Order: sequence, then C-alpha cells, then structure tokens
Amino acid sequence: MTTHLLRGGDPALLADAVAETVHTLVGEEDRALVVDDLADEVYEVARIVDAARTPPFLTSRRVVVARHIEQFTRQEQVAPLIEYLGNPLDTTELVLVAGGTAHKALVEAVRSFGGTVVDTDPGRAAKEWINAQFAAAPIKLEPGARDVIVDRLGEDLGRLPALLDGLEATYGPGARLGEDEVEPFLGDAGGVPSWELTDAIDRGDIALALDRLVRMIGGGTRHPLQVLATLSGHYSRILRLSGSDAADERAAAALLGLRGSTFPARKALDQVRRLGPQGVARAFELLAGADLDMRGRVEWPDELLLEVLVARLSRLVPAASRRPARSAR
Repeated sequence: MTTHLLRGGDPALLADAVAETVHTLVGEEDRALVVDDLADEVYEVARIVDAARTPPFLTSRRVVVARHIEQFTRQEQVAPLIEYLGNPLDTTELVLVAGGTAHKALVEAVRSFGGTVVDTDPGRAAKEWINAQFAAAPIKLEPGARDVIVDRLGEDLGRLPALLDGLEATYGPGARLGEDEVEPFLGDAGGVPSWELTDAIDRGDIALALDRLVRMIGGGTRHPLQVLATLSGHYSRILRLSGSDAADERAAAALLGLRGSTFPARKALDQVRRLGPQGVARAFELLAGADLDMRGRVEWPDELLLEVLVARLSRLVPAASRRPARSAR
C-alpha cells in the first residue's frame, strides 16, 4: 500500500487521471466496499487521517480518495497527514487530489515516504502528451486533422480526450478522418500560451498576433491587464539587452538571470537586433501609453486598446525582417 498525490490545474485531465488511478487500485474488488471518496470542497484533514486509518471491511484493502487538498495551505493543517504518512496503515491506498498547488511539505513527505506524485497537466511535455493521445485513439487522424485540433484547442487540452471519444462514437473504431470530418466537433477556439502572441509580434506578423490576442482574452482566462503585463515583461527583457555587451545567447541569458534553456534569451537578443535602440524606445512609449489609456485616459474598451497596441508593436519590426507564420500554428 502507498500514497498517490495527483495534482493539476485542468479539471478534466485531473479527473481522468484520478479515475484511472482508482480503477487500477480497486482491481477486482467491490468498488462500493473499497472506495471512500472525500469529495467535499471544505473539510478537515482529520477526516483524511481517520479514513486512512480505518481497516477494510469484507475486502483486502481500502482506497481513500481525498480531493481538494489544495485547500490545506498551512503547515499545521498538513502536519497530521504528514505524521500519518510516516506510519501508514498497510491496508490503505491513499489518493490525494489537488486541483492546484499542494502544500510543499506534503508533496515532499509523499515522496520521502515512498509515494508517487503525478502532475496531470501536460506542461512542458504537452507535445509528447498530445501525440500519445493521438496514438492511443482507436481512430486515425490525418496530419491536417491533427493540426487543426491542436490549433483550435490551444491551451484547453483537457477537451482532447472527450473530443477523441466523440469522434470514435460518431465514425467508429478504425475510421480515418481528415479536417472536414473533425471540424464540426471542435467548438470554440481555446486560449493560447503567451509566447504565441509575443512570437507573432516579434515576427511582425500583425494578423497572427491579433488572432493570438483574441484567443488569449476570449478563449483563455486572461484579463487585458494581464496581457499588458505579459507584453511589458517581454519588452523589459529586450530593454535589458539593448545596449549591453551580450554578444550571444549565453551572455544574454546570464545578463537576464535565466537558468536552464537559453532559448528565451536568444529570442530577446534577436529582437534587440531587429528593433534597434529607437525601436526598443518606441515600444516602451507604446506600452506606457496603453497603460495610461487602460487606466481611464480614454474611454475605449480594453480589448480594442490592446489590439491597437499589438498592431503598433508588430509594425515596429522592419519590413525586411518580418516573417509571417507558415500556418495558424
């Protein structure tokens, strides 16, 4: 018996992972007798410990599922649970579910006492996760169909498993589907990561930049002021490199204090060279003006102000350096 901590910000992906984990742990036992599911949004840690210390009845083991553990944010709250992990009941499988960030001490305790910690959000491995979903699907998707699915879902990857199930139910196992077959099932466009917006601006691709802006605000969950903060942070890195002695991406990364990949530093350094000192200065003039406008200087909708800002920032890229994207991706 052990402890399983599953955490993630996408409710659909998290729910699928929990369901699969519990199904595996229950095995051939009677689920009604084995599983104790603590699903209330608010409860005390003592309920988890009491349930975990309860011996099984008419079964060989118990599976205790404790949801919403992200609510326990203080050390004194998680202390009883950590104490249990140090001396667990050998007939209990404990499944801890965090729909967000679990307390650091609890995560470390799960690992140190031999438990497993699973991040259900694809995160940096999103591409590999998506390819695995496509490969495991009982239907076959042509490359164009895969591309349009990935583009339409954006950051809303939790819709992918249900989408594939719906396509299988409609067309049957083994069906080979193209863009025309999957299009009616895609729904509204999901949000996109912020780097897709900044990359489009850096390329001077106004049409794509505006599309990504709309996706971030409409299909995503970002407030216009969050988007403005993202753009300000992006150009702050560019400003720090402007006029510096950084000649390559390693030196740029060191100057920016980046650890790990130097790729973001290379992109910032490339943009410094495209814009030049005057372009960087003009970008900050535009950002400062947009900030004042969004704080009430003009009575325009914030979304419209951002569209104007994004278009103007994109136009700062010299025409000779503009590189429109090959596709929507």
